[in-house]
Amino acid sequence: MTVLTEEMSNKTPSFDWIYVDGSHEADDTMLDAELVWRLAKKNSIIIFDDYLWDKEPEDSMHHPKRGIDAFLLLHQGEYERLSDPSEYQFIIKKLTEMRIGFLAGPSKPSEDLDTAFGYSINIAFIVDSVYAVGAAVAIRSLVDTTQGRVAIYIVDCGLSDASKAKLQETAAAGPNITIKFVALPEDSMTTKMGVAWAKLDMIEVLPVERVLYLDADVLVRKDVGQLWRTDLKGGAVGAAVDVGYPMGHEGVAKQTYFNAGVLLMDLAKVRQSVQELRELGKRMEKSEYRDQDALNHYFAGKWTSISLEWNAQGLGTYENHPSEDRSSIAQDIKKMQDPAIVHFTGPVNPSLSTVLNPFVQPPTAKPWGYLGAPGHPFEGEWWDILEKTPWKGFKSSPERLLDIEEKVEAAVAAATRDFRAKLPRA
Repeated sequence: MTVLTEEMSNKTPSFDWIYVDGSHEADDTMLDAELVWRLAKKNSIIIFDDYLWDKEPEDSMHHPKRGIDAFLLLHQGEYERLSDPSEYQFIIKKLTEMRIGFLAGPSKPSEDLDTAFGYSINIAFIVDSVYAVGAAVAIRSLVDTTQGRVAIYIVDCGLSDASKAKLQETAAAGPNITIKFVALPEDSMTTKMGVAWAKLDMIEVLPVERVLYLDADVLVRKDVGQLWRTDLKGGAVGAAVDVGYPMGHEGVAKQTYFNAGVLLMDLAKVRQSVQELRELGKRMEKSEYRDQDALNHYFAGKWTSISLEWNAQGLGTYENHPSEDRSSIAQDIKKMQDPAIVHFTGPVNPSLSTVLNPFVQPPTAKPWGYLGAPGHPFEGEWWDILEKTPWKGFKSSPERLLDIEEKVEAAVAAATRDFRAKLPRA
């Protein structure tokens, strides 16, 4: 224990080769093994001596094998055995990252303590069948960029078993990632009013008190640990201003207006008055931006601003369109040049009038829709990440090409109906 305590004072405490030869008592050996494990770095070699000691029965409390076996059972799947079963020593290679746990001292930085104690970053997504492929990119990019333990909660709004299995496989690419699908109750706002209101339902059903909510159309490019540790300064919600409507739109009060695609939420605080929020949502059911309008109304003047680096919206499209409101956030918009989280705003499949609108070009849309995301600087990166998921090959798949054709025809048909409806009647 003294050696371990001394090692903790180093800037980078860890060992890459450890030899264990303590007492032959099973309980002592198990304790030695666990303490050693806490300071063994990933890919380190650990050698347990006397595994086949012949002076006591192997199942005796006075034989080290019993303690070693208990330790190995606890960490099953986290190591690779290197020694042969006939060898006197038991040799393993550690396959997981170092987690010091209770050995971490109070002087360690908070992010180190989070890792040391195995505290998770809690991430929530709301996903239906249309957004499953988007969620795969969001999850895989999160796995690739974020260190430490991450607990992912997916609010299931109609996913197929096949899509769930693919999302689980996507998350499994990270050794410290867990994923849980959360069902909504039958009397949820989502059931009655549509999936746009699932964020309000999420507040009550997630089994955590703090969560980082991400829309399923984001691309994570940097470790979200920094955002997770943001001080909300007594508030309940952290969010970035909406680039499209920095001061809100015509249907809401003119005040600083946030985008609800990335939300850091103190759920314990929000739950104290969640019924009021739900009632407000019901009254605003027909509001143009639904849940986002309701959340802005409810948290007006009570939300903590986060940088647009963490919710980069309208890249290559409306971020460049001049407006009086947008000029007020010009300095923050510059932070979107190297974003930590890219948010592909806009519809999956835009209407024909949106595509042809000469005043807003290129139009905003999501990468996996029929139009793609024209002009977006990170569309290519989005597709590259998708290739690392079970949806590999989706871009040029017959399934998607057929869907594109159908969606284009549907957009043309809808536009034709709208056009005919505006013609004077004979």
